[in-house]
Amino acid sequence: MALPTFTMQQLMEAGVHFGHHTRRWNPLMTPYVYGVKDKIHIINLNKTAPLLHRALVALEAIAAAGGKVLFVATKHQAKDIVKDAAERCGQFYVNNRWLGGMLTNWTTVSQSIRRLKKMESDIENADKLGLTKKEVGVMTKEVAKLREIFGGILEMHGVPQAMIVIDVPREINAVREAKILDIPTIAICDTNANPELVDYPVPGNDDAARATQLYCDLFVDAILSGIEKRLGGPAGKKVESDMTDAIAAAEEFEADIKDKEAQQKSKMSEARAERRGKLMEKAEKADK
Repeated sequence: MALPTFTMQQLMEAGVHFGHHTRRWNPLMTPYVYGVKDKIHIINLNKTAPLLHRALVALEAIAAAGGKVLFVATKHQAKDIVKDAAERCGQFYVNNRWLGGMLTNWTTVSQSIRRLKKMESDIENADKLGLTKKEVGVMTKEVAKLREIFGGILEMHGVPQAMIVIDVPREINAVREAKILDIPTIAICDTNANPELVDYPVPGNDDAARATQLYCDLFVDAILSGIEKRLGGPAGKKVESDMTDAIAAAEEFEADIKDKEAQQKSKMSEARAERRGKLMEKAEKADK
């Protein structure tokens, strides 16, 4: 399995280029904004493409080195998508509520997880333990609440080696905790986000379900590609964890995009010069 690829057409069809209303804007996203249409910021996909590729390469390297990845998205339209993505690649997720200290206070969180597992075991063996229906009912309600919070990280056994975030402003507490612990963060940054808070910002729409599905499909394929390399799959290549190859590939991809932009600008300049020449000729003829 190779590193996943994508096209500009896929990004356009998924609505990745649609940002927020201009009143919901973080000036730090200015370099990634192409323009404004109907008071909606339009994200420059020529900036998104190389950064998304860079994130995929880094994610593959982390998975190939045996790292655990945590998906984080608690907004309604992304919850199920993120859960499905994490389960498809055998990773972990938080999709209901980010509990303060979920990473920075892992010792306490792990105690809650052990308690949850014990209660589930007690409910299964209620008859042997002599528990009443009322006791089982109370425990069942508590288990349901705890599962909403910890259900996606029950088997994580420690902090992850990478975190994927959909919607930085909404998941700001998760982003801050990852920063404190120096956990690499890959994040979809809409026009209201601060890209400087994350290690691998990907400018793009974080509201559309189609866009979120596209991101998650690419992330899952990158993780599976990394796992295959770690297990000695068809590629059979040893992946270094220092990310040197990842950065080189990303820089090469970004250079190609810049070359295309330069060629396009050159053609536009030539066309403008040609139009100016024709206008001057017409003006000279008119003067005669």
